Amino acid sequence: MVDLKSKIRHVPDFPKAGILFYDVTTLLKDAEGFRAAVDSLAEPFEHQGIDLVVGIESRGFIFGSAVADRLGAGFSPVRKPGKLPSKTTRASYSLEYGTDTLEIHDDAVATGQRVLIVDDLLATGGTASATTQLVKRLGGHVHALAFLIELEGLNGRGKLDGERVHAVLKY
Repeated sequence: MVDLKSKIRHVPDFPKAGILFYDVTTLLKDAEGFRAAVDSLAEPFEHQGIDLVVGIESRGFIFGSAVADRLGAGFSPVRKPGKLPSKTTRASYSLEYGTDTLEIHDDAVATGQRVLIVDDLLATGGTASATTQLVKRLGGHVHALAFLIELEGLNGRGKLDGERVHAVLKY
């Protein structure tokens, strides 16, 4: 088994002092590591009838589209406001100081579709919770959420109460 943690660069004080940033670009450029990361995200959901993977901007696009391909599912992106060209649905969520918003195309999820939400990181859970709301608002069934990394001390799972959460790596 590939040691995925050893392939992730730790960058202190980014994007601001006191933050330790887990940079997955070093994992992405490593063919064996990238393959192992995608396998670890996809394998728990094989043969579970996932219709659609929803990836959260922006690294969720990278992992989510690869997971969708592995599962034989479609892919839909969730983006920051103003980035999607057609009619959208939006959800706002709280940050430490203020709020942020995510959008998804109105036709991105069909009623009853089994959806797997994928992102690189689960921290405070705000973006994942907002994405879960968007999928449900469009009539999708959130089968689970999958993350490469979970920062356990930030208790992001707490905002995803009642949802199935899979994290490959925990810090």
